[in-house]
Amino acid sequence: MTQRAAQRLPRLALLLFCAAYVIPGVFGRGPWKSADITAFGYMVNIAQGRTGWLAPTVGGLPADGALLPYWFGAAFIKVLTFDGLGRWLDPALAARIPFALLLVGALVLTWYATYHLARGEAAQPLPFAFGGEANPVDYARAIADGGLLALVASLGLLQLGHETTPELAQLAAVTLFVYGLAASAIRDWEARLAVLVALPALAASGAPSIALALGLVSAVVCWFSGDAPTRRFTPWIAAATALGIVAATLIDAWAWRVDPQPFGLAKVWEVLRLLGWFMWPAWLLGLWTVWRWREHLSDRHIAIPLGCVAVSVVACVGMGGSERALMLALPPLAILAAFALPTLSRSAAAAIDLFSVGFFSICAIVIWVIYASMQTGVPAQPAINIARLARGYVPSFSVVAFVAALLGTTAWLWLVKWRTGRTRHPLWKSLVLPASGVALCWLLVMTLLLPPLDVARGYRLQVERIVKQVPKRGCVAAPGMTRPQVVALEYLGGLHVDAATSIAGTRCDYLLQNETRESLRAPGAGWQLLARERRNNSDDEIIAVYRRRKSGP
Repeated sequence: MTQRAAQRLPRLALLLFCAAYVIPGVFGRGPWKSADITAFGYMVNIAQGRTGWLAPTVGGLPADGALLPYWFGAAFIKVLTFDGLGRWLDPALAARIPFALLLVGALVLTWYATYHLARGEAAQPLPFAFGGEANPVDYARAIADGGLLALVASLGLLQLGHETTPELAQLAAVTLFVYGLAASAIRDWEARLAVLVALPALAASGAPSIALALGLVSAVVCWFSGDAPTRRFTPWIAAATALGIVAATLIDAWAWRVDPQPFGLAKVWEVLRLLGWFMWPAWLLGLWTVWRWREHLSDRHIAIPLGCVAVSVVACVGMGGSERALMLALPPLAILAAFALPTLSRSAAAAIDLFSVGFFSICAIVIWVIYASMQTGVPAQPAINIARLARGYVPSFSVVAFVAALLGTTAWLWLVKWRTGRTRHPLWKSLVLPASGVALCWLLVMTLLLPPLDVARGYRLQVERIVKQVPKRGCVAAPGMTRPQVVALEYLGGLHVDAATSIAGTRCDYLLQNETRESLRAPGAGWQLLARERRNNSDDEIIAVYRRRKSGP
């Protein structure tokens, strides 16, 4: 490996790239269906004092064991939306800020974890007979840049990484744990503190079983490591695992989430398909790393990320193909993928570039065509589809969104020209276009298509139609309603929702009931139908509004 190949990605470019990936989607939208608005509902209820910190509820429905993320979001809502000289921020925006910071933390920790693993002697390239090999620090930085790009390029992180959900706190905790393992041979106390915080935080964020599994697998990896500092780190992992068990027990976070249904061929194919697209392209490079380093699987730079990936993949399969459990595999998988870069052939790198240029350029063109149709009506069909999917959306033009999308597209075209114009030598070159393409498409969607997407993914317009049938701040019975619907009715509609009481036991004068086009059912003779409201024209989700019939003359 030459010094020329160990060039690092310019820091300003790296920062701008991460900003273009993290910031879009934070501003200009409301809470989305389904997990996003559910988590926000618990946070805003805690912040506004409508429920307790230790047992939060929405509509009388209790939360799961993920208390720490709810506290995190509630604290930001409480601080940033206080009534003094006026409200600072909308509560939904205030809740998204800490989770955007968690995503930033996951990106940063992935870079540093990759860097520390690449600094290890076993991960370093062989020296040349007459000198000129890559400097160890420069080589580690180049590998770390590749790890960060591999994480951003992962398709599974795109939406889930920008939501306000406990899984993002779990992602940050897993990344912190991997960082602690990676830094154990270099930064003793920093690494110990990282693992002692990471596993209890992971358990308190709703994943105690994964925290326990990570602790056990990592303890085995460290115990059998050929590196002496890594072996000495085993007791600290055991202590962190014990703290995770205590934290989960104190907040009653233990729950059985394994899917007991047997796997048929259809389910196996569904899980394999999820693994294929969700972890693309990192899984491909990760497999190549395992193959090329197959005689060094016990070395810490392979064993540590590989063990963490295995835990998350097993959890995903055990939970019947849970993409939120699989998301926790992305940071260690990106680290694993980074170590494929020094061994990647020129033809393989060219294939990755060719696919990235073609796929993401087509995606960008499609987004621009849809935007042009929304603004001008030409071509007509995309605008018709948007009107069907986003019922009630009125087209509007934003200069800020247009300029941001134009700058992002221009940067993509320049980057394609830079990458394909002549041979480039840095190690991370093969991941620049996949990561930039993902960031470009996310930027375009969150600028050009955000207004109709916010309507299609949100509940605001549906709730506005429902509250016209119900007195302001009225009591509404909603047995069988989902948590996202309950939060939308409480937060967006200002209603008092009772979702924990049956129809026969409720004292509310109004009733909301979930129905579908094929199943329109009346709750009984004592209720009068007022309206049936859908979220949008293509959605089968119908909320029927009933009023109690008055007895007597």
